Amino acid sequence: MRYRVGELVDSISKKCDFKTDKIIFLNTGDIEDGKIVNNNCYKISDLPGQAKKKIKNGDILFSEIRPKNKRYALVENIDETNYVVSTKLMVLRNKDSKVLNMKYFYYFLTSPKMLRYLQSEAEARSGTFPQITFKDNIYPITINLPSLAEQNKIVKNIDSIVNKIKNNQKINTNLNSLLECVFNNYYHHKNDTVSTKLELISEVRSANRIFAKEYRNEGIPFLRGKEISLLSQGNSPTDTLFISIEKYKKLKNIPKAKDILVTSVGTIGNIYQVENFRLPFYYKDGNIIQITPHKGFENYIYLWLNSKFGDKEIVSATIGSTQKALTISAIKKFKLYILNNHELQRFNHIVNPLIKQIQQNHEENDFLQDLKSTLLKRYF
Repeated sequence: MRYRVGELVDSISKKCDFKTDKIIFLNTGDIEDGKIVNNNCYKISDLPGQAKKKIKNGDILFSEIRPKNKRYALVENIDETNYVVSTKLMVLRNKDSKVLNMKYFYYFLTSPKMLRYLQSEAEARSGTFPQITFKDNIYPITINLPSLAEQNKIVKNIDSIVNKIKNNQKINTNLNSLLECVFNNYYHHKNDTVSTKLELISEVRSANRIFAKEYRNEGIPFLRGKEISLLSQGNSPTDTLFISIEKYKKLKNIPKAKDILVTSVGTIGNIYQVENFRLPFYYKDGNIIQITPHKGFENYIYLWLNSKFGDKEIVSATIGSTQKALTISAIKKFKLYILNNHELQRFNHIVNPLIKQIQQNHEENDFLQDLKSTLLKRYF
């Protein structure tokens, strides 16, 4: 049966009545692609003016600005009295749970097709930002709604994929914590270690430079610098571009498995180790440095860069006040302790299987994300 969204869902603007001294405020930047990424607690007196809307479990939070940025989440399992959200977030609430499964509507609203449509609506609207409203852009949308039993079945299918992705992410978080412990244990034992410069156990160089006119929507994928931060967190890039195979073959310094990419302008120190199953290509826009470790040092250097010791070197070498930057020459001079051959072999024997498992979980999540997108296209 076909409905307009406005017949099924309300946009709620109920003001929050603060009953505690402190409260968690969610702005558009605090939610991303289905997750609440920040739970910042504020004193009531310190809350910004836009902190007004009350929420409850089962609500959908959806940003009015730039739908393609995926600033949305389904509210679940929170203490409702402890949250207030920005007026820039739509709070969408189910009118009748006997007609609509709200998670079904959430998957409909956040499907690739709907996000493209809402982004086009936002860009067609005059104003400072590409923006949508519930009344003009969401209320009139028509949806072909199956029976509640069929909705529940579809939600169950998609949830099984989403939960597996979350489980893999949780496993990887635990594995990364274990890797940190192993590295710190070896790095603290300096009796048999010597200090060296990073350039003596790796090659440090800049990436290729590719101009916008040289890429097209087919061929070999490559990444811009801003995507490294997503990859460093185990997420897939959101805005992959492509270069022709002919152009790709002519380029030097193509990233290989175990190369390390470091962002070096603006947001400093996002680190990504290229994995066997996804070899991103990228163009130099002034903010990526490529490190190729010598054999045996691949995971040691990667874990060192991600440790407090590597972070200290990055912070001390960063220059600039307005625009932060990290130079190739500075990275080459990074000092670190290295293990003797016997200790390095033992270290790699422990960490290599853990890193391989993390990479396999990333690979599985990439497959599951593609499967989820396929199901969303099929159902919606």
